[in-house]
Amino acid sequence: MNELNHIAFIMDGNGRWGLKKKGSRNYGHLEGVKTVQKMVEASIIFKVPVITFYVFSSENWKRPKSEINYLFNLIKIYFKKEIKNLIKNKIKINISGRMSNLPSEIKKTLSSAVKKTQKNKKIIINLAINYGSKSEIIDSIKKLNFNTKKITEDNINKNLYLNLPFPDILIRTGGQKRLSNFMLWQLAYTEIFFLDKLWPDFSKNDLNKIIKKYHNIKRNFGGI
Repeated sequence: MNELNHIAFIMDGNGRWGLKKKGSRNYGHLEGVKTVQKMVEASIIFKVPVITFYVFSSENWKRPKSEINYLFNLIKIYFKKEIKNLIKNKIKINISGRMSNLPSEIKKTLSSAVKKTQKNKKIIINLAINYGSKSEIIDSIKKLNFNTKKITEDNINKNLYLNLPFPDILIRTGGQKRLSNFMLWQLAYTEIFFLDKLWPDFSKNDLNKIIKKYHNIKRNFGGI
């Protein structure tokens, strides 16, 4: 049975779900947060050590300003409401992405959550915010000062935004079959599951089925 250390999620379909249900993309984002909470709870039950959510990509700045502001406000409200529960439940928060470009209030909220949960060890939740994989690879190489002798696979790994096990599973909801500039370096040998189901409809049972499939996959990593 394959070891499972890390699941990553591309949470696609919130906007479409919200438009379908109540004519509001923002309503879909609100319901999407509830699915995030369900996946955290399920991952703890299934004993998954690390999970990553693609919250806001570096390309998402192209969206309407009102939607961006709503998304950031959701983040602030969530951490204000849930930080005590995160600490109580020993959940560690990490942030992956270019934090420097985020609004000051969001940076403050995220930095505080990271600091207050840094000693927690039950599960690690990575939030990819203002994240782009191409930028991450460039930033990693820049840390090596363009010293060609230092530009090795191992050194690039060490200088990515987070030094954690690469995802064993990537789940993308919403029907699209693309990576959308998400963890391109880390996903080289990840098992990828594309689902038509929109993110707010994704359930604990769906996750359980995927994990069971993953455990039965023969993983060769280039071998036989």
